[in-house]
Amino acid sequence: MNLLEGLNPEQLAAVTLPRQHALILAGAGSGKTRVLTTRIAWLIATNQMTPQQVLAVTFTNKAAKEMMARLTAMLPINVRGMWIGTFHGLCNRLLRTHYRDAGLPQLFQILDSSDQLSAIKRLLKSLNVDDEKYPPRELQHFINGQKEQGLRPSAVEAWDSYTKKRVELYEAYDAQCNKEGVVDFAELLLRCYELLSRNEALRRHYQERFRYVLVDEFQDTNVLQYRWLKLLTGPEAAMFAVGDDDQSIYAFRGADVGNMRDFEREYKVATVIRLAQNYRSHGNILDAANAIIRNNENRLGKNLWTEAGAGEPIRVFEAYSDLDEARWVVDEIRALARDGHARSEIALLYRSNAQSRVLEHALFSAGLPYRVYGGLRFFERQEIKHALAYLRLIANPDDDTSFARVVNFPTRGIGARSIEQLQDAAKAAGSSLFAAAAQTSGKAAAFVALIAKMKESAHLPLPELVDQVVELSGLREHYRADKEGQDRLANLDELVNAAASFVAEEGVVGAEGELSADLIAFLAHAALEAGEHQAGEGDDALQLMTTHSAKGLEFNIVFLTGLEEGLFPHENSLVERDGLEEERRLMYVAVTRARRRLYLSHAQTRMLHGQTRYNLPSRFIEEIPAGLVKWLTPRMAKQGGAHGGVSSRLTLDEPRATYSSRASGSGTAYRIGQGVRHAKFGEGIIVNLEGGGEDARAQINFGNAGMKWLALSVAKLETV
Repeated sequence: MNLLEGLNPEQLAAVTLPRQHALILAGAGSGKTRVLTTRIAWLIATNQMTPQQVLAVTFTNKAAKEMMARLTAMLPINVRGMWIGTFHGLCNRLLRTHYRDAGLPQLFQILDSSDQLSAIKRLLKSLNVDDEKYPPRELQHFINGQKEQGLRPSAVEAWDSYTKKRVELYEAYDAQCNKEGVVDFAELLLRCYELLSRNEALRRHYQERFRYVLVDEFQDTNVLQYRWLKLLTGPEAAMFAVGDDDQSIYAFRGADVGNMRDFEREYKVATVIRLAQNYRSHGNILDAANAIIRNNENRLGKNLWTEAGAGEPIRVFEAYSDLDEARWVVDEIRALARDGHARSEIALLYRSNAQSRVLEHALFSAGLPYRVYGGLRFFERQEIKHALAYLRLIANPDDDTSFARVVNFPTRGIGARSIEQLQDAAKAAGSSLFAAAAQTSGKAAAFVALIAKMKESAHLPLPELVDQVVELSGLREHYRADKEGQDRLANLDELVNAAASFVAEEGVVGAEGELSADLIAFLAHAALEAGEHQAGEGDDALQLMTTHSAKGLEFNIVFLTGLEEGLFPHENSLVERDGLEEERRLMYVAVTRARRRLYLSHAQTRMLHGQTRYNLPSRFIEEIPAGLVKWLTPRMAKQGGAHGGVSSRLTLDEPRATYSSRASGSGTAYRIGQGVRHAKFGEGIIVNLEGGGEDARAQINFGNAGMKWLALSVAKLETV
């Protein structure tokens, strides 16, 4: 076969480069995997290297297997002996070969994330360390973070007693792992890096062996991974780095997009090839993505284009509420199905996991099968099941399954031995575990008292009850102490919203004694939604996922929901260094998942922690040129909005209160949800109206300027 057939000019230039350091800026959908594998095949086919002289690094086992499968189809070679794999896989291979030099037993074992956490818990227990002051998961995050920076305990700077203690625990953890002959994932890379750093003969051996070092997804490398690559790239070798700085979205995992510029500078890279021709999406989608990402300052720069034509305009929907948004999504999907579109080619994207709950409920109610990609359905998530277990104990203390789930979660010192004793006592008395615990003293009795205290709130409205239980249970405090617990906290807040929505939809149905009947009905509702409409393998089901999970995937039709300031971009990004730029890159990734049709939606109001929140549309919508957009709700689009792009007057179909401000001389009628402009505060949205005539006033969300109450008779507001 002709290896070079069908390559576009930029792809051809990348594949046939002479041996030199090169940076390939591969845009979304530009065929980077084809370029990478064809480059390897071409070098082998033209006798510039043997299969054993290539080192190719990917980020997932799936990508490594795909690369090897493509190479096998291109050339009659045995890929088993080639060094193609993930960072962790290749480090494991090298350490297995040189285990003595690395100070490891021949049959060393690898701890996955769960095993590592168990090892840390065991360590804390053996040292009598308070695991509430030093939460195991947070300590795990700290240890892995230091290793990914290439730091052993002796090299970690500790400026306070708390950090000093964590460094001591890191040192003790290292000693425990060495004694037991085990390594965690972060240790694989660090141990391999240290081995190559100190063993010059071994380093030279591999540098002379690997004439070509090829790296996929280079924008996702962290500090230590880049150092490891540099160690293996000898004076006679060439590094071929393929990546896209516009798709760098994993800073929270340690990825350093600055590695791309460092590589270009340190290796004096003379060749930077931009793969900008996109083979996935229609032109309007790419033009929107280009317009959004252009607002980032620190870019290497490229502009995606396609020969596929402009395609359909980007559809934008403005909902009154998050429930309204979800109903619209369902209606639109039904219409698409009637037109013959497969559900499996439709993706619903959202910024955070908690947003899936409203969408899931709407799909469940409509009987539409769906699959949550890369995660669990809302009512199946760990923190939600914990909270529901507490609620079930309030409703039925004899529920042994719920008792066993949360009696020691969050940790309250009731270990496996104590639970066994309770089980024996319950069996002897023919009672429930809860009843047996009530006959004891100490920590088990304290848990019974906690449930009794929760039950005192059972007469409250359901959302308030759920909120109280989540707080009293210690779940919020537990996940707040976990550096990776933000998503779980957001899901717990969303459970409060779920309760509020349930009451609004089902109505207050009274009480049964001291217990709200709403609670019983809500628990049944949660169980049904968790267990029904599970899409089977191969079923034609909708795909739900976060924007992070969507990277690397593509769909004919994409719904990108919840595009509101504070949600996407996330409110944390506005205070973090380079946070907004990473959020914009995430938006760029989300937009470029769509092949043919892209929907963007936002809601004027959204439930948050049981309260209605009023939001401004995301600046990312406003960064899209007006000519690319088709509004699905009546708008008055114009340039120069709150964030410098498209702005619009909010127009709703639902009737709402209208106030006339005749005293202002304008005779203008104001409505809740209306967009207005103030000379000092800029553009905002009316979220509340009070009084009438001379006394009429409006509460307005001015975004960055905050929430303001203004007298309509003197405010001189312009409608927008």
